[in-house]
Amino acid sequence: MDNPVVFIHGSGDSSRIWRLQVEALNELRPGRACALDLPGHGQRSDMFLTDAEVSVLDYARAVHDITFNELGLEHPIIAGHSLGGAIALMMALEYGPELGGIILIGTGARLRVHPAFLEAAKNGTPEGLTQLAEFSVAPSHVNTFPVTVARERGPAQPNMLYRDLAACDVFDVMARMEEIARAGLPTLIICGAEDRMTPVKYSQYLHDHLPGSTLHIIPDAGHYVMREQPEAVNAAIEAWIE
Repeated sequence: MDNPVVFIHGSGDSSRIWRLQVEALNELRPGRACALDLPGHGQRSDMFLTDAEVSVLDYARAVHDITFNELGLEHPIIAGHSLGGAIALMMALEYGPELGGIILIGTGARLRVHPAFLEAAKNGTPEGLTQLAEFSVAPSHVNTFPVTVARERGPAQPNMLYRDLAACDVFDVMARMEEIARAGLPTLIICGAEDRMTPVKYSQYLHDHLPGSTLHIIPDAGHYVMREQPEAVNAAIEAWIE
């Protein structure tokens, strides 16, 4: 499979979260992979009103425009984490024939968010945001990785994390999994064994409803599996692509 790989980050993050994956794939073949900032994240300006509700479909349309019109890629593999995985699923529904495959990391067909985390993101409650960060990694990594992830996010625009989490909270394509399956896209599914945000059962559900998909459960990793266990994630992606 020689398709370019486009990495899409999750809620409140930026393209920097994928640095290790992009470097690994480009070391094998220069130019094979890139990572995008969603509108209003990282280095990309916001095309939406900061205080407006934005849906996963809105983000999917923006990613489609960046990928095909701005970058001019053909049949890319869309690799997404959490919110990014929801975007990949929505792109499979909306633009399936234009894609070369999807990689779903720490995500699900439905992404309900705990009300306490939504409230913390909306009000910027320090205690709630700390709990959210700690809940996003395996218990063994609580003392190290939340700081690393926060550093890679960079400065965030006001309301951005809440906007992303709110989009996740209403996302639900469980009733449309048969449509995604009919698109026939090669699919890789990866989840941390200790993911408490999108538990393994979410990835198992995707695997069960997408015939021919490949599922990898990575030990000693939580929701940020690609940062907690980058070598294992990179190996799974490389093996699946090759």
